[in-house]
Amino acid sequence: MTTAQLVLAASPGAGVLDSDTRGMVLVGFLAFIVPILFICVLSGPARDRVDDFYTAGRALSPLRGALVLSGVYLSAATVLGTTGSVAVFGYDGLFIALCTVLSLGVLLLLAGPLRERGLYTFGDIFALRAPGPAVRIAVAVVTLSVCVPYLVVQLSGAGVTTAMLLGLSGPGPEQTSMVMIGLLVVCATTFGGMRGMITLQVLKTVVLLGMALVVAAVVLDRFGWSTDSLIQAAGQGSGRPALYAQPGLRFADPGGAEGTLDYIGLMVSIVLGVACLPHVAMQLNTAPDAAAARRTVRHTIGMVGAFCLTTAVLGFGAAALVGARKILAADPGATSTLLMLTGDLASGSSTRDAWLVVLVSCAVFLTTLAVVASVTLAAAGAVAHDLVTHVLRRGRTTEGREVAAARMASAGVGLLSIGLAVWVQGWNVGFLSALALAVAASCLLPALVYSLFWSRYTRAGLLWTLYGGLFSAIGLQISGPVFSGTPMALLPDWHFDWFPLQTVVLVSIPVAFLLGGLGSIAGRRRAAAYNEHIPA
Repeated sequence: MTTAQLVLAASPGAGVLDSDTRGMVLVGFLAFIVPILFICVLSGPARDRVDDFYTAGRALSPLRGALVLSGVYLSAATVLGTTGSVAVFGYDGLFIALCTVLSLGVLLLLAGPLRERGLYTFGDIFALRAPGPAVRIAVAVVTLSVCVPYLVVQLSGAGVTTAMLLGLSGPGPEQTSMVMIGLLVVCATTFGGMRGMITLQVLKTVVLLGMALVVAAVVLDRFGWSTDSLIQAAGQGSGRPALYAQPGLRFADPGGAEGTLDYIGLMVSIVLGVACLPHVAMQLNTAPDAAAARRTVRHTIGMVGAFCLTTAVLGFGAAALVGARKILAADPGATSTLLMLTGDLASGSSTRDAWLVVLVSCAVFLTTLAVVASVTLAAAGAVAHDLVTHVLRRGRTTEGREVAAARMASAGVGLLSIGLAVWVQGWNVGFLSALALAVAASCLLPALVYSLFWSRYTRAGLLWTLYGGLFSAIGLQISGPVFSGTPMALLPDWHFDWFPLQTVVLVSIPVAFLLGGLGSIAGRRRAAAYNEHIPA
C-alpha cells in the first residue's frame, strides 16, 4: 500500500473513506494549497535587487525568523520519519527526535560567525579565507551535491502522494504529478525569491504545528488523556514491550557492531549534517545582525522542541493503535506512520474525520513544497552567485543581471530535479536523503570549523576538505549496502558493497578534517618554498 493510500485508508476492519469523503479531502486540499502558492508568488520582491531576492532585505525579526527557520528545519523526513521511528523503536526513536533539537545547538554555535561573515552563500564565507574561482567552484559543486539529491527524494514522494490523492496510481500519473508539483515550486521560487519562501515557510510552520497539536489531542483523547496508558499500549503494540522503553532497540536485531556503528552514524549525520545544509545556513542571512541570528536560533529550538514532543505522542499513538508490525509491513522505512495513524483516527465517514485527513494531508504536502522551494533557492544561489557572477563574470555585473541569473538558475535546478525524479520513479531512492546529510557533514562542517576558528587554514586545505569530504562520502555510500547487494538497495542485483556500514560519516568526517589539516600544512610549505626562490 502506498503512502497516499494510507492517508485515504481507514484502519483494517473499517473499510476505506467513501467517495464523498475522498472528494471532500481533494477539494479541501486544493482549496488550501493553491492560494498559498499564489500568495508566495505575490510576496516576491518588487524590484530586482540581489539583497531582496536572496535575503529579503535582512529585516526578519527573531520571532518571525524562528517561524521560518523552524519551517526549514522540519522537513518531510523529520515529520514522517521521526514519528515512524518513535512508533517502531520507542526510546531510540525519541533519541532521534532529540538529535534534531541537538543539531540546532550546533547551529547556535555557528549562527553568529555565519551571519557576520555571510553574504548570500557558503561561497561568500569561504572566499573571505581563500578568494578565487577555484574555491567558488568547489563550494558550488558541494552545494549542488547536497541539494539535488534532496530535491529528487522530496519530489518523488510528493508525486506519488499527489497522484493517489487524485485517485490515480501507476507510473504515468505519478510522473505527471511530479512534473506538476515541480513546476509549481519552480514558479514560486523563480518569482517569489526569499520573500516568497518566508511567506511559505511561516504558513507551513503554523499549519504543521497546528496539525501536530490537533492529532496529538485526538490520540490522547482516545486514551483518556492518560500518558501512562498511551505509553503502555504503545509498548504492547510494538511487539517488544520489554525493550520498547530501553535504549538499543534500533540495532537490537542481528548486525552486531555494524548495527551499533550505523546507529551512531545516523545520530552524527542528523546532529552535524542538518545544521550545515545550505538552505538552513542561508536562512541565517535574513537576520539583521549576528545577535538577531542567535536569538532566532534560540526561538527555533523552542518551536522545534515542542514539535518533537508532539511527535512522541503521535509515534506512541501509532504504535498503540496501528501496531509496529502493520507499519513495517506497509512501509519498511516507517515513513507512512503518521498517515496510517490518521487513517485509523479517521475511521468513519463523518465531516470531522474528513477534515482531519485534509489537515494532515495539507500539512505533509505543504511541508514538502516548502522544503523543495527553499532547497531550490539555495542551489540557485550557488549557481547564480558563485558560478555565474564570481566565476564566469568575475564580479563584473549588475544587480538586475544577477537576479535574472538567479531566476534562470532556479528554473534550471528545478527542471533538472524534476527530470531526475521522473527518471528514477519507482526506484528506492530514500538513501539520497542520508547522502545529502553525509555530504553536508563531511564537507561543509569541517570547512566551516577550520575557516571560522583556525587562522592557519589555507586555500589548499579548504579545497582538500571540500573535495576530499565529497569524494569520500559519495564513494563510501556507493560502496555500501544501501546502494547494492541487499534487497532494499538501489541496485539489489549488483554487488560492490565492500564498505559494511549504511552511514558513512564516522569515516568521511575524520577524513575531511585530516585532509584539511594536511592540505593547509602542504600549502604553507609550498608558499614558503616559493617565497624563498623569489629574489629580494
